[in-house]
Amino acid sequence: MCNLYSVHTTQAMIRQTFNVGRDNAGNMPPLPGIFPDQMAPVVRVHDGERELLQMRWGFPPPPKVGNQPVTNVRNVASPFWRAWLKPQCP
Repeated sequence: MCNLYSVHTTQAMIRQTFNVGRDNAGNMPPLPGIFPDQMAPVVRVHDGERELLQMRWGFPPPPKVGNQPVTNVRNVASPFWRAWLKPQCP
C-alpha cells in the first residue's frame, strides 16, 4: 500500500542505528501512522554530521494541482520534479 508509514522504535535506537551525532528532533512522540503534511523523523547530513530532526513530510504540490502535499513521484519527466531528482537531493 502506498503512503503507509510508521515508526515503531525509540529515538535512542534511531540515533544508534544511523550513527546520529546531533539530535534536534526534540521529544518524539510514538508515530503509529505518518501521513503527508505531518511531522516525521529524518536523518540527514548537516555540516558533515548526521542529524536527527523532524520535518514535514511531502512536497508542495505542482501549480494547478491543489494544496495537498505530494509524496510520490509519478512522472519523472515533469519539470516539477527535475530539481528534486538530482543526486544532491537523495
